[in-house]
Amino acid sequence: MPEDRRETAVVTGPGAPVLASRLSPPALPEPVVLRPRLLRALDEGTGVPLTLVAAPAGWGKTTLLASWFRAAGTAGRDPVRGGPVTGAADGARDAPPTSAPAGDFGAGGPDPGREPPDLGWVSVEAGDDGDRLWSYVAAALRNATDPGDGPAEPSVPERSPRPDQLELLAAALAARERPVLLVLDDLHRITDPAAVSGLEFLLRHAEQRLRLVVGARAGVPLPVHRWRLAGELTELGPDELAFTGDEVADLLTAHGAVLPAAAVRRLRERTGGWPAALRFAALGLRGQPDPARWIEQFGGDQPDVASYLREEVLAGLDPGDREVLRRAAVADAVCAGLAGALTGRPDAEAALATLSGDGGPLRRDDGRPPWYRCHPLLADLLQAELSRLPADEQRDLHLRAAGWYADNGRPADGLRHALAGADWARATELFVTSWPELAPYDHEGLTRPAPEPPPVEVLAADPELALACAAERAHAGDAPAAAGYLRSAAEAGRSLPAPRRERFARLATAVELAVARLSGDLPAVRDAAARLLATRPVVPAGTPGTAGAPEPPPSGAGPVPPPGGTPSAGTPSVDRLLAAPAPPAEPRGAAAEDADVRAAAGTALGLADLADGDLRRAESHLGAALAAARAAGRTRTELVGASRVALLYAVRGALREAEELARGALALPPCQGWSGRTDSGYAYLALAVVALHRDQPEEAEANLALAEPATWEPEAGAVAALCRAYLLRDAGDLAAGHRALATARERLAGRPGGGELDRWLVAAEADLRGARGDLDTARDLLGDDGDPALAVGRARVELRAGDDRAAQAVLPDWPAPEADGWPLPVRLDAAVLEAVLAGRAGDERRARRVLEQALDLAGPEGIRRPFTRAEPGVRDLLAAHLDTGTAHWPTVSDLVRGADEPVERSPAEAGPAALDEPLTERELTILRYLQSILSNVEIAAELSLSVNTVKTHVRNIYRKLDASRRREAVRRARDLRLI
Repeated sequence: MPEDRRETAVVTGPGAPVLASRLSPPALPEPVVLRPRLLRALDEGTGVPLTLVAAPAGWGKTTLLASWFRAAGTAGRDPVRGGPVTGAADGARDAPPTSAPAGDFGAGGPDPGREPPDLGWVSVEAGDDGDRLWSYVAAALRNATDPGDGPAEPSVPERSPRPDQLELLAAALAARERPVLLVLDDLHRITDPAAVSGLEFLLRHAEQRLRLVVGARAGVPLPVHRWRLAGELTELGPDELAFTGDEVADLLTAHGAVLPAAAVRRLRERTGGWPAALRFAALGLRGQPDPARWIEQFGGDQPDVASYLREEVLAGLDPGDREVLRRAAVADAVCAGLAGALTGRPDAEAALATLSGDGGPLRRDDGRPPWYRCHPLLADLLQAELSRLPADEQRDLHLRAAGWYADNGRPADGLRHALAGADWARATELFVTSWPELAPYDHEGLTRPAPEPPPVEVLAADPELALACAAERAHAGDAPAAAGYLRSAAEAGRSLPAPRRERFARLATAVELAVARLSGDLPAVRDAAARLLATRPVVPAGTPGTAGAPEPPPSGAGPVPPPGGTPSAGTPSVDRLLAAPAPPAEPRGAAAEDADVRAAAGTALGLADLADGDLRRAESHLGAALAAARAAGRTRTELVGASRVALLYAVRGALREAEELARGALALPPCQGWSGRTDSGYAYLALAVVALHRDQPEEAEANLALAEPATWEPEAGAVAALCRAYLLRDAGDLAAGHRALATARERLAGRPGGGELDRWLVAAEADLRGARGDLDTARDLLGDDGDPALAVGRARVELRAGDDRAAQAVLPDWPAPEADGWPLPVRLDAAVLEAVLAGRAGDERRARRVLEQALDLAGPEGIRRPFTRAEPGVRDLLAAHLDTGTAHWPTVSDLVRGADEPVERSPAEAGPAALDEPLTERELTILRYLQSILSNVEIAAELSLSVNTVKTHVRNIYRKLDASRRREAVRRARDLRLI
């Protein structure tokens, strides 16, 4: 590729001649897209002995290493911002690793005047043996080392070194003031571990004066596992190297291809952020009259992309492994069992593990058992190869897949492959027995092509097969095709015998409900759900499995229409096929069918309520549907209900139930193998809300990232925006928080009803504007609505304006009985505000009483945020509350330490001057007990120490804090943020 071109010359020196072009990084491809986040990641990673950048071909490994190497060598200046590019280049690092020695480039502060680091580069080529590789390593080390930088220039052997030579070299490197950073690009081309054994020895014995940065595809000849286990390995892989949405936009702009944001997102989705594919796309977009349409058609079968994948990814694979890849491409993702069924190989698990190794073409998830999938564009290419197989071989693969999926609880995939394999009997059976699990609850299957339709005569003979085809198309998001199959089913269903009509009507109504959900027509969804509920079988009293909460009445649906009632708009009705009641069903079968109907209809109603902004009704419908799904053993439907109910619990403050439900949802089988990503996203979003209210920002950020697949739905996106805005507010980035909220409000604006979510977004936006001093705009946003969240926001605005009387007047009555229905965080915000207002008015008794009530409410759920991120003065109230006594002493003590703490504190901001003699860990422990009313004798008993030992520690605490009394020591420690 163009980046491999560089000046070629022969360098002669003490050893064998070497090419200068292999001792310097290649030229960067034009146009260059700078990626500061990866430069910083490399900097932070090189504080440990080994950094591994491993990914398949085309992931930009060489480009990244070359740009970082050049930036690190230009006197530590950042070409993007003009400042230090990395700590490796300039000594800057937010937090040096514990393994970085003092004075290292990873341990010091920024020094704009320091010299560039000692850098060496080697480009490994195919055919290099140990001696040839070492000759280049020797040349790179000689180029990197400076005789004036250490006691003596290391003597570097020209061939694979002997043990005594390695020891001398390790000692010389260890004596250097600055470490040497050596980049080995394309190290996968070395297949003999003995060739790099000398480098590994130096890494272990040069006392971290040698740092190795390796770029490779797969099969690195180093004991990577040892360094990983020791915590001395930094890894960057495809997840990190993938272009973000902003980087994709930058790349397209640099190539002169400007696209709307939606097209950029779609291109990133199609390419998975793969840099090589993005460059091909950027080049191909030039001159396209309809770029958005071209992006939809962009795939692995594009000539440039296909050639690259064949030559750079597939050509180097073992033929057997390549065949595993090709046959596995019939499925979206595979596990060992599925791969074994598709290939007939007993060693399929080992083959998958090999293909998913460092830099391999497969990605592995963290499930048990693990699932694997390849890049979307590689999957396109492999599926194109499959399509050229003889028809009987393709059919055999689909039948193998259908059998495995059917036997392992994945009916939607099983139905798709049964239809593709023309196994009409299995397709019908899967639909009839698993119809509740086939509803389209997410957009994961929307790009799948339709299987070949069954012959017309087959559909005419079996209307339930036509319903199966309709369900498969509905699951894939193809509403017109699903409606067409429904019409075929209605025609053929007229000839069904009476015993089958009731079941047929129920199944047809369920498919109508799925099609209505695809249309987004909420009244049609409610109508279809009501008609589905009307088909519930009569279950004899006392039948096991029928207990459970009854479903709420359908919202807005009116009376449940009888069979043959008004059909949903745009969908054919098959209710009129019910000419006579079916004979009584077996009691056990009727109970199961009844649970299925309640689960499917209740889930549809709950999702419609959620889209309508009616969170309370959504929680009621989804909760009842969840109970029914569990009773029926429908794990896919259970996942949908559990994940949404967990989020609804979280936003109203039931954190313990939300956390338990979310973690249980994530453990369900449908979450495995990259399936159920939208539902998993809801569960992760619930955990993010839980972490936010418990003031655990790192955990909230991590779960927010995992929740991304759910945020395409406006309701989940709104909750995610609330979390993100509060986290950004805590970090001091009010403008970014405001942008997140504005985007979420725009997405909700086109929904049938914003409801509570929109009011919460308004309250959060007003809070951010108030924090920026824009109180008038905050007041205008909040208005005079009686909603408690908005009322709390108005009280906060007036408090910031200094009008305590106005704040007290608009503060909602949070202790009132009707406030029991408010979200708990809103009640707590109101309570804490009332405590602050009471304290400011000098009514300390009321402030303490209100604070204790708030702690009573927050304690069972572990909510901390209203106390730790509240208005100024809360920490002083909490500290005073400790002195006067509280039933929540451990909690308040912990809150006092965390309240109003800045996100990052420099030494200059850490409060009063630090102690001349710091407290020991034991003294800090006893200091925390001094806040309580416990005597020295009781403290000694708590800590299993003697009373004299405790008294000695107390005397030392008084001396170090310059205090003479217990209360004075506690107050001084709080000023210093020690407790």
